[in-house]
Amino acid sequence: MAARELVLILDFGSQYTQLIARRIREQRVYCEIHPCTVPFDQVRAMNPRAVVLSGGPSSVYGEGAPTVDPRVFELGVPVLGICYGLQLIAHLLGGKVEGASAREYGHARVVVEKNEGILHRFAKREALDVWMSHGDRIAALPPGFQTIGVSGNTPFCAVGHAEKRIYGVQFHPEVVHTPRGADILAAFLFDVAGLRPTWTAGAFTEEAVASVRARVAADEHVICGLSGGVDSSVAAVLCHKALGDRLTCIFVDNGLLRQGEAEQVVATFRESYHLNLVAVDAREKFLTQLAGVTDPEQKRKIIGRVFIEVFEEEARKVRNARWLVQGTLYPDVIESVSFKGPSAVIKSHHNVGGLPEKMHLRLIEPLRELFKDEVRAAGEELGMPKDLLWRHPFPGPGLAVRCLGELTEKRLATLRAADAIVTDEIRAAGLYDTIWQAFAVLLPVRSVGVMGDERTYEEACAVRAVVSVDGMTADWARIPHEVIARISNRICNEVRGINRVVMDVTSKPPGTIEWE
Repeated sequence: MAARELVLILDFGSQYTQLIARRIREQRVYCEIHPCTVPFDQVRAMNPRAVVLSGGPSSVYGEGAPTVDPRVFELGVPVLGICYGLQLIAHLLGGKVEGASAREYGHARVVVEKNEGILHRFAKREALDVWMSHGDRIAALPPGFQTIGVSGNTPFCAVGHAEKRIYGVQFHPEVVHTPRGADILAAFLFDVAGLRPTWTAGAFTEEAVASVRARVAADEHVICGLSGGVDSSVAAVLCHKALGDRLTCIFVDNGLLRQGEAEQVVATFRESYHLNLVAVDAREKFLTQLAGVTDPEQKRKIIGRVFIEVFEEEARKVRNARWLVQGTLYPDVIESVSFKGPSAVIKSHHNVGGLPEKMHLRLIEPLRELFKDEVRAAGEELGMPKDLLWRHPFPGPGLAVRCLGELTEKRLATLRAADAIVTDEIRAAGLYDTIWQAFAVLLPVRSVGVMGDERTYEEACAVRAVVSVDGMTADWARIPHEVIARISNRICNEVRGINRVVMDVTSKPPGTIEWE
């Protein structure tokens, strides 16, 4: 296939940098995020067709403020600065930036002064609703730049140098609060930079399959840890297409899965996809190690350790295994190279840990360039069913972090039954595809109830349902009362051990989606 046309996004610490990448990808243009500290020689070697400078929390004139090598503006490719990125352009190219007397945060209106460059797709004097977030302003433009958009408080709100194809906006076109932001980005990508919309799921899968096939020698075998989740499933099917029987998938039943999930995974991937799948029944081993443990972080660490022990034991049985497949996604990659550095650990995650180094395996991460929605699109391109690709996310530690308190076979069975009812009713109401996640949580809290004129003293169940785009933030789903009533009625009537159902109406933040 043709060489990719790369848009390089340099990150100055903005909370919206990932959104810039997502919006560019939505235009079917390939882009990558790199920290603003990346050496210029590396920037030049990437051969970008355009460069975007992100926003950021600093002031360009502040001590130690992040900057960029000015030679970026001499590459001969278009540059777009967003918020801090615009101020940095002005600062480095001979303009002046100062603290604003009236800071702008939130909704604002920008009037198009000149319908050219990145505002080429708008009418002159057209008013655009935008989202502002800045405390500094440009006091003087660099030589050769002109104003193309103004707001009430910001005379240099959108500027450009047509000859050099350098543009900047003081607002954020990447956020949903700027409704016509996609048109501004499209004008930069296609009208200014002359790029083509060639980044598609079909192009990606074709390239990824060829890449995996080329990396793995004919006598080498590959191992994949298959959980049944979207990421590992797409990675497994993609690698199977490239390698056939030289791929061995290992599925570990840890006793912490949803109702019927283990059987479903085995049936789907053995019978439908004919993968070489090893299913390991490790339920007893996990639950023995978890007996009496109530601290969520300790649960996660035990599950991670035992998973590695079980996985390693099975993986060593695969002859001439040289590679390990992981379902790493692009947000994980971005987090590791972010200008701000990795985020604070809210909770640890279980994966294959140090297995690659321990077993001298090299990594294959076929999805590391993709966002979640792109993973699903790649899965569709590979012919995978919608039910699998659009299933709700499930945490790596499974029901261990939804069964609060001590884990026992009995309590897990109770939770599975309640969780299945939540899913059934959400599906029956036609809400499953509009909700990001919906599940039951079993609480180690007993309350008095009455059933059939008899006193009960049983545990409570919380129903958690959220709407989200990417799981980074979320709001609680406004499920119709009649649906909540059916869920509550069925759980109390059909699930022994629960006599009270409550609804979690906490957004993220301040809460997390999972309870532990």
